[in-house]
Amino acid sequence: MPGRQLPERERQKVLRSYMVEGRIVAIPVRRSERLVLFDQVARTFEPGVRYSEAELNSALLHFSSDLVVLRQGLLDEGFMECDRRAYWRCGGTVDL
Repeated sequence: MPGRQLPERERQKVLRSYMVEGRIVAIPVRRSERLVLFDQVARTFEPGVRYSEAELNSALLHFSSDLVVLRQGLLDEGFMECDRRAYWRCGGTVDL
């Protein structure tokens, strides 16, 4: 994840503040908090797997109906990349 990661306690606080039952209820103004949300969304995708736009959108709908904001945020902040045919995860934390 770009920039400094927040400690786990702070990360959980951000998730509680901006997500209800796994859905994003608001996008934070502070970049560090947005990165926490985008990282949480990025964890849905397997690194190295290519996803069609339809597959990506289907997964993003679990988090929010505002697909454009989520998709663009993931791309702009370096969690996902795309070409004309697919999207793939290229950043974020990985659970081991």
